[in-house]
Amino acid sequence: MSPASAEELAEAVRRAAEDGLRVKTVGTGHSFTPIAATDGVLIRPGLLTGIRRIDREAMTVTVESGTSLKRLNVALAREGLSLTNMGDIMEQTVAGAVSTGTHGTGRDSASVAAQIRALELVTADGQLLTCSEKESPEVFAAARIGLGALGVVTAITFAVEPVFLLTAREEPMTFDRVTSEFDALHAENEHFEFYWFPHTDNCNTKRNNRSAGPAAPPGRISGWVEDELLSNGVFQLACSLGRAVPPVVPALARVSSRALSARTYTDIPYKVFTSPRRVRFVEMEYALPREAAVAALREVKAMVERSPLKVSFPVEVRTAPADDIALSTASGRETAYIAVHLYRGTPHRAYFTAVERIMTAHGGRPHWGKLHTRDAAYFSEVYPRFAEFTALRDRLDPDRLFANDHLRRILGD
Repeated sequence: MSPASAEELAEAVRRAAEDGLRVKTVGTGHSFTPIAATDGVLIRPGLLTGIRRIDREAMTVTVESGTSLKRLNVALAREGLSLTNMGDIMEQTVAGAVSTGTHGTGRDSASVAAQIRALELVTADGQLLTCSEKESPEVFAAARIGLGALGVVTAITFAVEPVFLLTAREEPMTFDRVTSEFDALHAENEHFEFYWFPHTDNCNTKRNNRSAGPAAPPGRISGWVEDELLSNGVFQLACSLGRAVPPVVPALARVSSRALSARTYTDIPYKVFTSPRRVRFVEMEYALPREAAVAALREVKAMVERSPLKVSFPVEVRTAPADDIALSTASGRETAYIAVHLYRGTPHRAYFTAVERIMTAHGGRPHWGKLHTRDAAYFSEVYPRFAEFTALRDRLDPDRLFANDHLRRILGD
């Protein structure tokens, strides 16, 4: 069903509870897990879209839960405003993005959920609950990344700031250099990330820092060549060939890793943070203590080199500061993210299992919206506030109206 208001959604939740049906909400389906699957009532928030209000004194924006990040960012830019940080795609709904812990990369600025100042959700009793640091703070501490387990999010209030410019510097770098200089590159840049191409010693790095301007976006033709032709079109062909003929993957990786050249450009934040992602893939990502990232990545590289695996997709490394959200992958610790991907249709289990073994040995926390095999017993060990979250779930949803098989595995009964 597609409710047109928070009140209509609340009524649907009450009716489902009376009928003994489970309730889940699905956004754009970007998650790789069955986190939104249900055999009961499936809520689609496609009519809950748009900005409710902008408060320029408090510097916040309140937005309906079904609004896409793209629509939000375009609307904010028209108002001369911006989020502080973003992930690298913007197709998700705002509720879906925050509920699964979507993040970008940042030395000082954290995930999308960490920018929330207030949250409105419908709880299992069909009531509309607003929470913030001052109002129901114990709910706010958990519900910013709630996994759909605490209620149905209907609106989110984000902190915003006057729109600013970012200068992006993209540059090839060797694996040994980027790993040996990782701490310095992280410290020197507001946003640093890199991609390592398996079967090579080649990486591509990206440094985003605030700029006084002027704006200098990529040229229309050069931008199309880099972002569409090479990063999507040619890469799609390389992945398809590698899936059909795995022995050619290392050679293709050597070519792909050298295809993108160094470039610098300046634009408003969402145009710098995000990129078109048209090549379909499956993904697993783990959040590690930042100090463990280089050692873990070197272990992944050594594992790939001694194995028969043929990996066509680059490995992505990003960072985040510690935050105070109970089930945030960066909760309570400086964090680095290592994400592995394989082209859609390529058998992924052997590669992902081997990588997951390395990540869990370092106390890794898997991204809530991406593939992993961990369960509640594991999460209770790597999240110091896991019991706080499950206790709140017991209070807000004692009958598990919002449960499904996936939540039972990762949160327990």
